[in-house]
Amino acid sequence: MTRQHISSGSRYEEEFAYSRAVVDGDWVFVSGTTGFDYATMSIADDIVAQCEQCFANIAAALRQAGASLDDVLRVHYIVPQGDEFARCAPVLQRHLGRARPAATMISAALLDPRMRIEIEVTARRPKEPA
Repeated sequence: MTRQHISSGSRYEEEFAYSRAVVDGDWVFVSGTTGFDYATMSIADDIVAQCEQCFANIAAALRQAGASLDDVLRVHYIVPQGDEFARCAPVLQRHLGRARPAATMISAALLDPRMRIEIEVTARRPKEPA
């Protein structure tokens, strides 16, 4: 199988030379994804709303790859303000509660000061695509 590149249409992908996701065999690597709505290039002010949008963006990339959030094995969260992360717990439970992936949360600055969270996942496609 050849490598497949998945794009969300975000200007950042072209500008910084990356893909929203890369599929290699059964593996799906989804790049760090922020809370931008790529159709409008707008972003909410609230970390919880951004977290929801992150998962919408990630789920869309996984669908294109033949996978779903239930196939996520590892997740990395990056938040500029670590004390805000706990507010996202209900969103994480709703989207990853079945998968229960290995996880890491890192507190670090992000490219745009409007960004309150960035989420990166690694998934493995099921034998029968989702």
